[in-house]
Amino acid sequence: MAQGTQEVEVKYRVADLAALEDALVQRGVSLSATIRQDDQAYAEDGWSYGNSKIGVAFARLRTQQGRHLFTVKKPLDNEMACLEHETEVADREQMHQAVVAMGFYPTVRIVKTRRTGVLGDMSICIDEVEHAGVFVEIERTVHGGESGAAVQQELDAVARSLGVELERTTDTYDSLVRAALAPA
Repeated sequence: MAQGTQEVEVKYRVADLAALEDALVQRGVSLSATIRQDDQAYAEDGWSYGNSKIGVAFARLRTQQGRHLFTVKKPLDNEMACLEHETEVADREQMHQAVVAMGFYPTVRIVKTRRTGVLGDMSICIDEVEHAGVFVEIERTVHGGESGAAVQQELDAVARSLGVELERTTDTYDSLVRAALAPA
């Protein structure tokens, strides 16, 4: 993503996956084959769960289809409107060591299967997240000074127009998995 570009998304827990898939087909969305993503999330030293994520850099090391992707996200308006930078890396373990050396610490491992599709200028992701459940994300990339919160309102309207039961969440997958694995 170019400088000044942010990824803005909304996320929902899915109650009825078949109904969602049908609604997407009705809108002309063709979903990709399933891919497995194995993500290690990282936070800056000094940050901990319960603290605000706004303005804090977070890193992710993802392996999918034999490729390793390193991503840094910095939430702007909220946790789902982030400046994002991503690149492919050759060696996951060496990148892990580099991320730790840069002052990040590993937080949560997120493993999921994902199918993606496109609806207009939006990306649709259906994720089955180990320990957390089934979710749909609707994302759009914005440039310049466009408000992430305003774009999220537009994306939410699209989600609600699908006519299926969805429960919106503002938590990121690392927070959802962490909560699911926390001792009772």
